[in-house]
Amino acid sequence: MFSTIDASVSPPRIELPRSYNAATDLLDRHVLEGRGDKIAVIDDRGSTTYEQLAMRADHAAGALAAMGVQPEQRVAIVMHDSADWVAAFLGAIQLGAVPVPLNTNLTPADYAYMLRDMRARAVLVSESLRAKIVHDNVAVDGADWQEKLALAPAITEPAETTPDDVAFWLYSSGSTGKPKGAMHVHGSLIQTAALYAQPILGIRGDDVVYSAAKLFFAYGLGNALTFPLSVGATAVLCADRPTTATVLRVMRQHRPTIFGGVPTLFAQLLADPGLTRDAVGPLRVSTSAGEALPRHVGERWRERTGSDILDGIGSTEMLHIFLSNRPSEIAYGTTGKPVPGYELELRSEAGERVAGEGALWVRGPTSCVGYWNDRARSLGTFHGPWTRTGDQYVANADGTWTYSGRADDMLKVGGIWVSPFEVESALAEHPAVLEAAVVGAEDKDGLVKPKAFVVLRATATADELKAFVKDKLAPFKYPRWVEMVSELPKTATGKIQRFKLRDPNR
Repeated sequence: MFSTIDASVSPPRIELPRSYNAATDLLDRHVLEGRGDKIAVIDDRGSTTYEQLAMRADHAAGALAAMGVQPEQRVAIVMHDSADWVAAFLGAIQLGAVPVPLNTNLTPADYAYMLRDMRARAVLVSESLRAKIVHDNVAVDGADWQEKLALAPAITEPAETTPDDVAFWLYSSGSTGKPKGAMHVHGSLIQTAALYAQPILGIRGDDVVYSAAKLFFAYGLGNALTFPLSVGATAVLCADRPTTATVLRVMRQHRPTIFGGVPTLFAQLLADPGLTRDAVGPLRVSTSAGEALPRHVGERWRERTGSDILDGIGSTEMLHIFLSNRPSEIAYGTTGKPVPGYELELRSEAGERVAGEGALWVRGPTSCVGYWNDRARSLGTFHGPWTRTGDQYVANADGTWTYSGRADDMLKVGGIWVSPFEVESALAEHPAVLEAAVVGAEDKDGLVKPKAFVVLRATATADELKAFVKDKLAPFKYPRWVEMVSELPKTATGKIQRFKLRDPNR
């Protein structure tokens, strides 16, 4: 019924029985092994033990069944982070249904598209988001959902699933356009914990984990649900948007030992005078994903907090991080080394192996089985065991890998490829720059040149920023245009939506 992790081999070997349900592995195991009284989740409503969370998941399975949900049918979760979110997600999996967490910051049109696309049998939604949802089978988190939990008989026996049954979907964040439903199997959750969280991140049962990245995001799902529940640790969940004030408040109140953030948030926290060693308390290590972490952000974080950020890269398709820095060998400015259990290669546009720099392809045990109802894009992304990530990378001689940007964001300037990320990183080193994004724009002759969109923290002119980049990079890479903006368009996971910046009608 439960996974067996053999850490004596490298990479770790995960033995999964033929009859396997991810929900029972993450919850029931702790109750059976005597950790039922341990705090599993701390949210805005209080603390929930492992035994209480397991019982709540049993009742969530029963409530969903009472709503007519059957195995393999999709259940949309449009709820703010809480213990009830976790119980609903795991309860649906226990039932054999397929929970589909959705971004809580979408428009009614976005929800209508996704609910129609997934053919949702039921929707669980926070009361504050109810007006955005149009569906004939809805439970509202609050009195409505609590009544359903109380009235429905608990389902304590897990559905007869296997490690290869589809357990849940995650929609891509839409950084490059229309979101896609990535279908993940039961075995993948524990694989991410065994391959990354335990040996690389070093998570332990006595850790308190706080992820600013939300549960609907693949990165946040691992940080705040899979990882702590895999070892019996405690997850801190907060429904509020992760502003610097909110993050610092949560840190002071709950004293996490592991923090999960994104580069933009780390930069914003560094700009806040409230970020001190006392504020972060016992923080042992942080993780970063979503976009590459600029070198100066990691170095400044270490100076201010006395702890490091493990920059890594994962994807919705691969579920979590497969390339990462390690606590014992931080190399800021790089994404570290491959996580044992995953293989990485550089390929050309034609899919041929190349050396030095190219498109990053990855294979490993946590790849999704494909995109729902989108054969063309599935064929373009998944090639046998390999997944085309869409990222450009450089393989360094020391075994580390350095991010060059998204393959579809690369610019050809004067016949030479330019990485927007390299220009953005140079701009971000200027003390007046909070963040920057670079895209291609045509000059009067129709030739592509870099254009920068910059959010300032202090006064600076466009000419000053252009000169600053010229001093740091080859002259042809500097932005010909610099536009000051109040904010950059982003997904809820912190990824910059450069396609919106390229749109002349934005």
